[in-house]
Amino acid sequence: MTSDEIYMNRCLQIAKNGIGLTRPNPSVGAVIVYKNKILGEGFTSAFGGNHAEVNAINAVKDKSLLKEATIYVTLEPCSHFGKTPPCADLIVKHQFKKAIIGCLDTNSLVAGRGVKRLEKAGIEVLTGVLEKDCRKHHKRFFTDQEKQRPYIILKWAETQDGFIATKNKEGQKPVWISNTYSQQLVHKLRAKENAILVGTNTVLADNPKLNVRSWSGQNPVRVVLDKNLRIPDDTFIYDSSIKTIIVTETKKISTINNTVFENIDFNKNIAKQVCDVLKKHDIQSVIIEGGAKTLQTFIDSNLWDEALVFKSEVCFREGVKAPNFHAKISTELNIKGDKLKTYYND
Repeated sequence: MTSDEIYMNRCLQIAKNGIGLTRPNPSVGAVIVYKNKILGEGFTSAFGGNHAEVNAINAVKDKSLLKEATIYVTLEPCSHFGKTPPCADLIVKHQFKKAIIGCLDTNSLVAGRGVKRLEKAGIEVLTGVLEKDCRKHHKRFFTDQEKQRPYIILKWAETQDGFIATKNKEGQKPVWISNTYSQQLVHKLRAKENAILVGTNTVLADNPKLNVRSWSGQNPVRVVLDKNLRIPDDTFIYDSSIKTIIVTETKKISTINNTVFENIDFNKNIAKQVCDVLKKHDIQSVIIEGGAKTLQTFIDSNLWDEALVFKSEVCFREGVKAPNFHAKISTELNIKGDKLKTYYND
């Protein structure tokens, strides 16, 4: 690695601390370097708070050194007023010698304007350092900007023999396929994403809470597909503890307490319409945790970006088959006997 790549990699490391907290803003990482020494670093605060560049600059004790310093950022500094003033203007104000940027912002409000603002002020700018890694880190933001839909993660657990549920669960408690370590990891993953989506049958069978009770973090927005509003009012999804979006074909008052009802046509492309609903609610990422039918709906529409498959050592011999999809395994992680396989839709 070059020295620029080392400092950009550090930006990416600290930027991970903000994932799940900064939405709808991207979680940017920033590092300030003077004579091969880090003076300050920061990542994006919760929405409405300081951006990464501000936090990094605030961490520098002797601001006079900034005139000879280089600032590294994973994403092009903003050049417009939002909840906070433009970061590009702050960098100019402190007369940084150089700015090194991982990837350009494709948001039409920025889109190269941040770079031009810095260059106009006489600051040397270098872009594209660890660009692929930076774009991957900001995958939720870029999917929202470029595809006008949320980043979609499919998630399910399947048995050694390829089933995701028993054949008949009537009268039974939820049947766990993955182990407790995998279950806790799922809650950690939920805390990183904006929303979690399931179908009617999953709620009727398991009455899930769909929260992050086994991890520290924000609960995702609950999204439930319930075409005919068959789910009873006494289930957890109607407890008003978390914002919940019910996607249905049945007419209903649009909002009741913390529950929002959105209508779609279930005879048309369900996955595409759901993406439109989520975009309407500024949701940049969603985990699809529904049953086989719900998961297959998004697979068949080719509306997914990442798949997380927990493969356990349990065998059912019969039951509901796991979704049918084709993709190459990107990574595989052993979790006390379970195997977490990650796929990407290239």
